[in-house]
Amino acid sequence: MKQRILAGLIGAGIQASRTPALHEQEGDAQGLRYLYRLIDLEPLHLDTNALPDLLRAAEQMHFTGLNITYPCKQAILPLLDELSDEARGIGAVNTVVFKDGKRIGHNTDCLGFAEGFRRNLNDVPRQRVVQMGAGGAGAAVAHALLAEGVEHLSIFDVDASRARALVDNLAQRFGSGRAQVGLDLDNAMAEADGLVNTTPMGMAKLPGMPMPATLLRAQLWVAEIVYFPLETELLRNARALGCRTLDGGNMAVFQAVKAFELFSGQVADAQRMLAHFKSMNA
Repeated sequence: MKQRILAGLIGAGIQASRTPALHEQEGDAQGLRYLYRLIDLEPLHLDTNALPDLLRAAEQMHFTGLNITYPCKQAILPLLDELSDEARGIGAVNTVVFKDGKRIGHNTDCLGFAEGFRRNLNDVPRQRVVQMGAGGAGAAVAHALLAEGVEHLSIFDVDASRARALVDNLAQRFGSGRAQVGLDLDNAMAEADGLVNTTPMGMAKLPGMPMPATLLRAQLWVAEIVYFPLETELLRNARALGCRTLDGGNMAVFQAVKAFELFSGQVADAQRMLAHFKSMNA
């Protein structure tokens, strides 16, 4: 009998997500009965306060696990029984596995971003980097950037206290001084080697850029985690200047590779999942 897996994604405004197709097609290729469902808070008129009920319902319906996205990656933490070392260090969860009556939180975003970065921007200078956003995805990306050798990371967020909390969190793992709360965006951008957007700005439902296009210049490398659309306004402007870029599809695929493995216990074929993602966005 085929192994059965029932997984889902909880988030807001996720109808365009490529994650269900990525998981289900890889499941098909491996001979699994793999169903992946969207649990979109927006059409359900719910917010993060619904998370306890949604987790309970998923357990009752024998879900194998859930992916968690904006705006739930930090709100879900108090509702879990255990955290992986990575999720605990980052302070955000994007994957929950239901196992032996327990809810175990993982973070595959950090690994996902790092893998895409190594494959596409491995030789870029990384002395000074500007990061826009300090939410759940931003926390994972900041950990990945410092682990990949970024010397000084300036983190900007509309909520200064959230940026401060992330900087304090990073100091515990990487030592103080490598990350700081960004204060002067113009100056930070003038000195930066690279720019990373971890805000939702640029998504189809939230068009625009997280900072003025006038701050971009050809010498910068620019990375994005938004993947719908794959070419955001930020990437379009950066490429027009000749910047090296990394689109959000990389993080989307490589975090899904790891989440698939956590749900199924099988090794995912990363190249096959990458090719499938590209075919969906052709």
